[in-house]
Amino acid sequence: MKKLLKLITNKIFIVGLLIIAQFFLVIYFANSIIFSYNIVYILMIILSILLVIWLVNRDENPYYALAWSIVILTFPPIGAVIYLIMGDRKAPEELREKITESFEGFELSQDLSIMDEIKQLDPSVHKQVKYVYNSSHYPIYKSHRAKYLESGEKKFEVMLEEIKQAKHFIFLEYFIIKDGYMWRTLLNALEAKIKEGVDVRLIYDDWGTAGFPDLKRQCDAAGIKSVVFNPIKPKLAITMNNRSHRKSCIIDGRVGIVGGMNIADEYINRIERFGYWKDTAVLFEGEAVHSLTLMFLQFYRYYTNVKEDPEKFKFDFEGEYEKGYVQAFADAPTDDTDVGLESHLNIINNAKEYVYIQTPYLIVGYEMIKALTLAAQSGVDVRLILPGIPDKKIVNQVTKSNYEVLIKNGVKVYEFTPGFVHSKTIVADDNVCIVGTTNMDFRSYYIHYETSVLFVDHDVVMDCKRDAEKTFSVSEEISLEKVMQTPYLLRLLRGFVKIFSGLL
Repeated sequence: MKKLLKLITNKIFIVGLLIIAQFFLVIYFANSIIFSYNIVYILMIILSILLVIWLVNRDENPYYALAWSIVILTFPPIGAVIYLIMGDRKAPEELREKITESFEGFELSQDLSIMDEIKQLDPSVHKQVKYVYNSSHYPIYKSHRAKYLESGEKKFEVMLEEIKQAKHFIFLEYFIIKDGYMWRTLLNALEAKIKEGVDVRLIYDDWGTAGFPDLKRQCDAAGIKSVVFNPIKPKLAITMNNRSHRKSCIIDGRVGIVGGMNIADEYINRIERFGYWKDTAVLFEGEAVHSLTLMFLQFYRYYTNVKEDPEKFKFDFEGEYEKGYVQAFADAPTDDTDVGLESHLNIINNAKEYVYIQTPYLIVGYEMIKALTLAAQSGVDVRLILPGIPDKKIVNQVTKSNYEVLIKNGVKVYEFTPGFVHSKTIVADDNVCIVGTTNMDFRSYYIHYETSVLFVDHDVVMDCKRDAEKTFSVSEEISLEKVMQTPYLLRLLRGFVKIFSGLL
């Protein structure tokens, strides 16, 4: 009874019911009009055909185009109405314009001498770095201190240590926050800093925190300036699908921490969900932290209309640089560039010796499967680490639907035996890696707001490689024989859900 009461009072459940009701009302009235007037019916059939032609010829993920084409052609002409309501994966123009306006005054410039150094180091990596800068406008910088954090427990420990040293401000941005030991410990640490006069701000996603209705009140009571990202509203709008999947901690503009971890007890294995929870993050100091600060301030300005000079939040670094380069960058559905996807593809396509990837999901299109298999066929050691115990069973079946083609073409697929992999890392050739929040799935690549950190010729690259190798040792390599032993009905299910993977 308690669980039922919790479900029916959950914000997502209530808003979901209201949106479903709106959806069926729209379909009901559309259906009444379309089938009552022959001319309207004919026009809608023509529109359905034109939409399919447009989808097939659009520069789009093939699975996305296929899934919507099936919907449109299976339920003509109502399928066309459904697509017009829900089909556009890009954020609406009004939102794109407002977000763009909030970026004014946040421009960064690239030190071209650093670009030249990287070009001398590795021309293919230089192309990757240049692409990220030209697409997202976040430069690459020389590195000061940086540290790879190979587990959620380690990340939380380091995060608390850095928070204790904060003198001016602490900016936090997270997708999921749940009440529990991790949040309470963090809240106590933040309250202590607020009493010292530190400016503490939090941006949290409304969808990811819907199960924690007391969060806003707790933040207000502690003195945390909190902002709710994209509040869930009972309206039939594609914007409700655009969530902030970012997870970052910024302290005094001096330290930035980015990774897969949210704020919930399973991320530090305080409680067990899906076995052992494997996650990663990275801490870094240097000018690249200011890129992270700007990402935060852009969203903060957008929701509060508070205009602040970003230079006030910039830390002046002194001392010698360490080896390597760091580039923090963001990806968003408000533009026409899929920086997260293209960055992954660039690293895979340019790999010469190896590429190791950790990801919780593999919901990808033809271009990613082709890149992985082509690299393996070219002699590159391509390895994927995926969950042994999944968190989403249907999504995991779509992931497994890719195993056969990958393994047949030389890609090595591992499943993390102790539990669930939530890490989002890619490392190649001992000289480049990305640690961030971007999953290898449709939502991260096309729909969500994400943050990534790219390292070049850095010790973090080797730490990321060692972490992957350590994870291989406790994972099962999936053989083609095992894949082929999958029951026929389950393989059929995987094939069916894969058709609609672009909508997951």
